[in-house]
Amino acid sequence: MIAPGGRLTGRIRVPGDKSICHRALLLGALATGETHITNFLESADCLATLAALQELGVKMERAESSAVTIQGLGFEGLRSPVRELNCGNSGTSMRLLTGLLAGQPFESVLTGDASLHRRPMLRIIEPLLRMGAVIKSTSGHAPLTVHGQRPLKPLRYAMPLASAQVKSSLLFAGLQAEGETWIKEPATTRDHTERMLGSFGCAVLRDGEWFGIYGGRALRAADVTVPGDLSSAAFFMVAAAAQPGAHLIVEGVGINPSRNGVLRLLWDMGADIRLLHEHMLGNEPVADVEVHGGELRGLDIGPEMVPLAIDELPALLIAAALAQGVTTLRGAAELRVKESDRLQAMAMGLRTLGVELQLWDDGLRVTGGNGFQGGEVDSFGDHRIAMAFAMAGLRAHSPIHIRDCRNVDTSFPGFAGLARNAGLPIEVSERLPP
Repeated sequence: MIAPGGRLTGRIRVPGDKSICHRALLLGALATGETHITNFLESADCLATLAALQELGVKMERAESSAVTIQGLGFEGLRSPVRELNCGNSGTSMRLLTGLLAGQPFESVLTGDASLHRRPMLRIIEPLLRMGAVIKSTSGHAPLTVHGQRPLKPLRYAMPLASAQVKSSLLFAGLQAEGETWIKEPATTRDHTERMLGSFGCAVLRDGEWFGIYGGRALRAADVTVPGDLSSAAFFMVAAAAQPGAHLIVEGVGINPSRNGVLRLLWDMGADIRLLHEHMLGNEPVADVEVHGGELRGLDIGPEMVPLAIDELPALLIAAALAQGVTTLRGAAELRVKESDRLQAMAMGLRTLGVELQLWDDGLRVTGGNGFQGGEVDSFGDHRIAMAFAMAGLRAHSPIHIRDCRNVDTSFPGFAGLARNAGLPIEVSERLPP
């Protein structure tokens, strides 16, 4: 339950970036030598990737200080798993592991929870089949049975839709191909994999709109320090920006330009957000994000911005409901095949809280400026929906109750406690884990 009347103030630090942690685990496993990851996010999603790699024979040590040490096995050191690889709720785990396993000469089965089994997997299966892997699915959905091949065939592939997970899956397969693999995106997506490949000794090739890698070349171990997750920081940034009198600093946040759409869109809405102490952490740009609360204005969010803010759009829809005027979101049909149908989930919750809106197949039209009524909303087991509506409580006229929040830990363990310390009047029950 979120009570009205709070105000976000002070300095906070959000957990490590989930996307970077997944990739560091996978590249560390494929490299030769010892990889150290600091500020590792001990979320359910990242731990699913870690456990799957352990099933594949990778030795890891975890320290209490959110650090992981990986004894890399190289491309030929992984072993056939004796049981299914359970990816839980993590689409990133399943898609990236499928690309990795496509080049391994044994059979693996990847499974997950009911939500993950509803997510589309043909987008990775079809290009991986062209590379020589044999992958069986249930009508394009998990569980996936992967019969890997060594070496894989190189690929030249123009992706039909923008997806960092698909791109990264193909890059992991391309590392194990005989020759050069080339990819072209229809729109820019987060480039954490490309940046990290350089740290592990793999040069990324560029030719106009195409980028590629050489297959079959050994990776070398690297140390990875993970910045704070911008997607996690976004909930606090949005809530503070839309609350007059709020003043919040989120320390050490990754501001990678391939995924900083939430910052750009908030600036377009008139948010007073400043980047302090900008620097590089490895190959990733990092800053402290300072937010002064005020009034926001509506805007049009077009398809070109969707890949740059795909995970932050639920939070941005809370900002839209508080902004003066109308906000439109188009080209966001991908939100319907996330952990939940996020367009439908946000529309239902916003209507419950008294927000006027129109729902389309690929977006929403939100009329903002009136704050929120109280009520009970359903997160549909989706961590980002739950956290978005938790922040709505700061501008609600009466309490907001959020149902089915068990999956918050998939991306942001400790969310409720951090939010409470920052000034959100959150009352924890079985609905929202501390």
